[in-house]
Amino acid sequence: MYDVAIIGAGISGTCIARELSKYNVKAVLIDKDTDISNGTTKANSAIVHAGYDAKPGTLKAKFNVLGNAMFDQLCEELQVPFKRIGSFVVAFNEEEMKTLQELYEKGLKNGVPDMEIIPREQVLAMEPNLSPEIVGALYAKTGGIVGPWELAIAAAENAADNGVEIRLESQVTNIEKIEGGYRIFIDEEQLDAKYVINCAGLYADEIHNMVATPSFKILPRRGQYNIFDKSVGNFVNKVVFPCPNEFGKGVLVAPTVHGNLLVGPDAEDLDDKKALNTTIKGLSFIREHSVRSAEKVPFNAIITAFAGLRARPNTGDFIIEELQEAKGFIDVAGIESPGLTAAPAIAVYVVEMLQQIGSFEKKNDFNPTRRDVVHFMDLSNEEKAAMIQKDPRYGRIICRCENITEGEIVDVIKRSAGARTVDGVKRRARPGSGRCQGGFCGPRVMEILAREMNIEIVEVVKDSRASYILTGPTKEAAILEETMESVAASKEQ
Repeated sequence: MYDVAIIGAGISGTCIARELSKYNVKAVLIDKDTDISNGTTKANSAIVHAGYDAKPGTLKAKFNVLGNAMFDQLCEELQVPFKRIGSFVVAFNEEEMKTLQELYEKGLKNGVPDMEIIPREQVLAMEPNLSPEIVGALYAKTGGIVGPWELAIAAAENAADNGVEIRLESQVTNIEKIEGGYRIFIDEEQLDAKYVINCAGLYADEIHNMVATPSFKILPRRGQYNIFDKSVGNFVNKVVFPCPNEFGKGVLVAPTVHGNLLVGPDAEDLDDKKALNTTIKGLSFIREHSVRSAEKVPFNAIITAFAGLRARPNTGDFIIEELQEAKGFIDVAGIESPGLTAAPAIAVYVVEMLQQIGSFEKKNDFNPTRRDVVHFMDLSNEEKAAMIQKDPRYGRIICRCENITEGEIVDVIKRSAGARTVDGVKRRARPGSGRCQGGFCGPRVMEILAREMNIEIVEVVKDSRASYILTGPTKEAAILEETMESVAASKEQ
């Protein structure tokens, strides 16, 4: 029997797994997908929020500010890209300036440091590409940007290196209460755990309902984004928000930690928890609203678009609690924005809850750091030469857009919680993230995956098991097609 089972390997589940790995606990992290961070975590704004937006007294407000302060040390330990660049909320009239004042006062109540409201001239001096119609801005210096899926993957890897078991492609179909804990059914298998932590994101309500009376509902809200080429990555230097509205923080314009420009999202409430398609309407919306903040957004430099689904709870706040009718079962649900920022603090809180339920001893040998991550192109010439001497694969460039070597790709496949898919490699090492979007390096990445995993290349998938890329050699496919046509013709006769 496991001590703790965590369901869901997004940013909440992985941060909790890492925090739990500091203790002498037999723990397992379970996810239905082929990789870590395959839900909301892989498709969001990648913002570390300062904390002025959340309503004072809420869990969102509490954990946003606490989590924000943890990012410097956490990202340094896990070698995750993070930049504390600050954020603006811009106003275009006196009514919106009043909104900025309200946000500022909220921030003070929430304990947000280093905020100020600055006038138009100062805003434009810091961000000359913003609209000259701006009246002023709320400047929050603690705002930042991060690699969200990289953080989740790194946390999972560090948790695994410290003893947490990870089970992917393991969909939970039912949970039963048993003596001393819970029985979790995964397809045709089952495992037992004394305690269960529900971090299932969009499906957290369904997991909750397996053990208790329904008490909340998760409502998917789709947001669409554009990613721009690195040639325009310095269009803005800070995260730029408009004044918020009832649908969220609005369409932002922001740099990414990898040097691209990000614009989005829109906000569309849906019933479908798998609706990750982009739409002309949604992308037109973000274009129309982003140019209010910055008239000259370089839309001719877009390299891709994507959509993400936020796990919006009908309660209006994060749900973090042990169930009264299912002792030892903890919901960590409805972790929408600012969930990414809040996740490290939520993890500490949840593990403290577990400590009150069942006491665990801290390890003496917990290792908070990951094995070194090599970014070959960032090395000096001497370091590159030494790396190639040690491993010639670092001398072979696979992705020319992002300058990623074969050695880096092999490394992310071989790590704990390593890549299994083309998108898994992309999220860890970035081949396919550049201007050509994998048009040239994609086949080579597939070959490397097949070789390192000792599988046939036709078994390599883009992301999920259903997202096959190859079916077989072209000639074999043609012969199969001719055979099927022949069989069909004979049946007609």
